[in-house]
Amino acid sequence: MALNYVWILFFVIGLIIALFKLIFFQDYEIFKKLAEGIFDASKSSVMDIGLPLAGVMMFFMGLMNIGERAGAINFLARLLSPFMKRLFPEVPPKHPAMGQMVMNFSANMLGLDNAATPFGLRAMNSLQELNPVKDTASNSQIMFLVLHTSGLTLIPLSIIAYRASSGSTNPTSVFVPLMIATTIATVASIIITGIYQRLRFDRVLIFWLAGIIGAILLFAAFINGLPSQKDVAVPSLMTKETFSNVLGNVILVLIVCAFIIGGFVKKVDVFDAFIEGAKQGWDVIVKVLPYLVGLLVAIRVFRDSGALDAIINGITWCFTSLGLNGEFVPGLPVAIMRPFSGAGSRGLMLDIFKTHGPDSFIGQLSSTFQGSADTTFYIVALYFGSVGIKKVRYAIWAGMLADLIGVIAAIFIAYIFFK
Repeated sequence: MALNYVWILFFVIGLIIALFKLIFFQDYEIFKKLAEGIFDASKSSVMDIGLPLAGVMMFFMGLMNIGERAGAINFLARLLSPFMKRLFPEVPPKHPAMGQMVMNFSANMLGLDNAATPFGLRAMNSLQELNPVKDTASNSQIMFLVLHTSGLTLIPLSIIAYRASSGSTNPTSVFVPLMIATTIATVASIIITGIYQRLRFDRVLIFWLAGIIGAILLFAAFINGLPSQKDVAVPSLMTKETFSNVLGNVILVLIVCAFIIGGFVKKVDVFDAFIEGAKQGWDVIVKVLPYLVGLLVAIRVFRDSGALDAIINGITWCFTSLGLNGEFVPGLPVAIMRPFSGAGSRGLMLDIFKTHGPDSFIGQLSSTFQGSADTTFYIVALYFGSVGIKKVRYAIWAGMLADLIGVIAAIFIAYIFFK
């Protein structure tokens, strides 16, 4: 599948729905809404996403360049080589892309989205160097992207913060359910993409997967065993809220310091290496902005036309017509919006908090939806756009299928934990 077809599809569906509303419902404001949305999405793509990302991109691309010269990235690649080379057989074991992907996954797991994106874009660029057909996504690039869209997160800092600011009495109640849901989505993405790519699921790969799952579950059990802040008399580091807020940020600062000190010890011209990498970060931003603007405007047209609402209403009707338990249906808009727009799904989640309360079943389910997947279409535009890939092959449907499994898992998990 080419991004061109996805882009046109969003526009065509939006136009058809808008014409339908104009003709049959005399909605004379619909095209005004679409036109305003086009201008607003074009502006926000650059001002709210592109430019804020530029500073972060330049800093972490500069840091990555120091790490590469000092040998830190190669060390990470060698450390996880038995696992990574089975997921990415087309990538040489000591290639820098291996370590860069590890950095991206690590930052995502710690909830450090701003750091994860520069690491991921650098990894995608390294994978592109190995790609024999430059305008078509390779198997390795698709595996990397689908794993990224599965949204594996150990410390959902932003969701906990939004729940706390919305008046939740137990903002960390979603901590363990989120970890389980994202783990299921990640394993599903590996299996789906691995089967399509005919990977060998040998004993080593299964052992590593089982080990990672086991470690995540142990970490979940540890977090679940910590007291909540409201249950302790004095502020303590060893509460769920404080521990989750502190751990990710401490690790990020330690990584930054370790790269800089390591570069100095290895006699790398640290500042020169940083400047060189930062310049590459700006080049990436310039390349990726047109892709972001194009796809985010198309998604905005799709959303403002009412197409997304029609999908949600259709799913709701199906469940109610079949007489199934539909308690989870009010939270579905968050799950459906999530692959298209992170800001949109976040807004829907906050609206649910206001309507139903953050500690209600729907409030906690929507929190789990928000953290159990990532913005698939945004990531496709950002990562593939940064290296000029136009033919994404099966990347979108594989990512969406993994997202769907994550949503289904989130529903079952919510009934187990919150009912």
